This record gives sequence, C-alpha cells and structure tokens, in this order.
Amino acid sequence: MRLSLDHRRGDSQIGGGRGRRESATVVLAPERDHVVAASETATLVLGEDSPLPENAADVEDLVRLLRGHVAQLGARTDLGSPVLVRAQRLCSESIPEGYVPNRVYLVKLAEATQELMADVERGGPGPIRSKCGRRGRRWRKPQINLMRGAVFAVALACLVFAASVPRT
Repeated sequence: MRLSLDHRRGDSQIGGGRGRRESATVVLAPERDHVVAASETATLVLGEDSPLPENAADVEDLVRLLRGHVAQLGARTDLGSPVLVRAQRLCSESIPEGYVPNRVYLVKLAEATQELMADVERGGPGPIRSKCGRRGRRWRKPQINLMRGAVFAVALACLVFAASVPRT
C-alpha cells in the first residue's frame, strides 16, 4: 500500500488531543474518461456473456447509470445531433412496468448510449474539443502495456550493455 507524501499537520498520527487521530490525507484518482465508463456500463447490458438483471432494482440502477452517461456524453456533442436527440428522448421516458418491457427499454437505452459514444469518438464537434488545429492537439495517452514494454526494453538494453563492458 502506498502512502501519500503530502505534508501532514503533525509529526505523529495522533494529534489535536488525547487519543484523537487526524484525518488521513485523501488522494483523488484522476477523472475517468466518460466514453470508457459508458462503454463499460453498456457492455454490462449488451455483452454476450452478461446476464439479464434479476430484479427491477438492478434495472433501475443500470438505467440511472446509462442516463448519467448520456448526460455526460451529450455535453460533448452537437445539441441538434439526431443521435443525441434519440438518446435524450429515451432518457426522458419512464421505465416501463413488467419484466420484458423494462429489459427491452434497458437494451434500447444501452444501444442509444453506444451510438452516442461512437459519435463522440468519431470526433463529433463539442465544447470539450479545441479547434486550434495542430497547435492545440493533444497526444494520445499511451496504453499501460506499451509503457511496460518500453521500460522492459530499456532495462534489457542496459543489462546487455552492462554485461558487454569489460571488467577491470
């Protein structure tokens, strides 16, 4: 477990009074990408191996998550986009009663969320993207396995170099 290196208020863990502990420093994780989070939720509903929700509370939880993703992704698309309008129309409907109708509604909402994700990934214009051309372009964040491979290659090259240097 890694501890935060942030400055703490006292030298010891116990501070302020007899037997009272100071609150630990909380380090927030970086915000997750909305497209990735929406993709994971949609996969929970539409994945081949994912089971149907067992009860109405599970359906309501998934619908609430998908509606939140539509709201987050909607901020990154055009207001008049047909994909966004369809997703918002589905979000405004109430969850139907009954086992089959509410599962059908859940699947339709997940499909609309996937279409909205595809629109955002395709580069649909939105307020988050900069329009500065090449100058404002941000580099893609490399995948973790690519970084691990690069570190391994550098370490291996250093090892080979160190082994090839003659000892004196």
